[in-house]
Amino acid sequence: MTELLTLGEPIVTFASKDLGAGLVDSIDYYKLLGGAELNVLIGAARLGHSTEYISQVGQDPLGDFAIKNIKNHQVGTTYIESDPNNWTAFQLKELVAEGDPQTFNFRKNSAAAHLKPAVIDEIDFSGVKIGHLSGIFPAISRLALATFEEFATKLLEHGILTTFDPNLRPALWDSEAQMIETINQLARFGQIVLPGINEGKILVGSDDPETIADFYLHNGDQTRTVVVKLGEAGAYLKNKGDKQGKIIPGFRAAKVVDTVGAGDGFALGLITGLLDQLSLEAAVERGNAVGALQVQTPGDNDGYPTPTQLQEF
Repeated sequence: MTELLTLGEPIVTFASKDLGAGLVDSIDYYKLLGGAELNVLIGAARLGHSTEYISQVGQDPLGDFAIKNIKNHQVGTTYIESDPNNWTAFQLKELVAEGDPQTFNFRKNSAAAHLKPAVIDEIDFSGVKIGHLSGIFPAISRLALATFEEFATKLLEHGILTTFDPNLRPALWDSEAQMIETINQLARFGQIVLPGINEGKILVGSDDPETIADFYLHNGDQTRTVVVKLGEAGAYLKNKGDKQGKIIPGFRAAKVVDTVGAGDGFALGLITGLLDQLSLEAAVERGNAVGALQVQTPGDNDGYPTPTQLQEF
């Protein structure tokens, strides 16, 4: 039985070892696996939950590397298709002393971008407790958008709780206007919507947490909870029907090494908290904790904790 199910694209990352050199001048790289939706599954599996990943990779060394490493992370690969005609997506990532590293993606016309909606008919939804949705996959192609919509529709038809993280990637969209319109439409599939404060400024035109929360609570009939990620300050939680929300305090990171994966860490913390039958507020607190742990490491998901590490933190 699978507790958590998501749809996404694995990204093979070539991460620089040359501190501060940038992508042009770096010559020493190492290979690792990332992808926002996959990060959530890796973290959830590390906390003891069963997961399955819907995706497609190329029949190439990077695709084989992706599947091998996904299995090593105890994430289910039953629904990963193999495409002989298109390549596995990858990216370059610079090494910085702290903050946001620059990345460059090679994912246009990738294997995952050719994943067809018909694959959703092969999914066994029985026993699935949560379906996680991200705004990245529908950005990579029109076909991916159609597959995303089919997946999200089936989750709701099966009565499965849905979470939606906007995960804005402007470089993948034709325009900012298209990104904003499409993401806000897709957010209607989410029963719990997880925008970041900076994403709210782009998508809603405001960096006020309550304004962002109210927008998504009235954006679609399915949405019942919005959690606005505030970074180190924590998160703002508001449920449909509440007159006002509340801030769930965050955790201070000893040193911010790399912010990549922090938002996914928040999502997996909240999701696993709900799977562990914590209250919504306690699940948000766990999300804050996992996000704080992740920013202290250079990889996309290497800061995600085991249950013991999480409890100690």
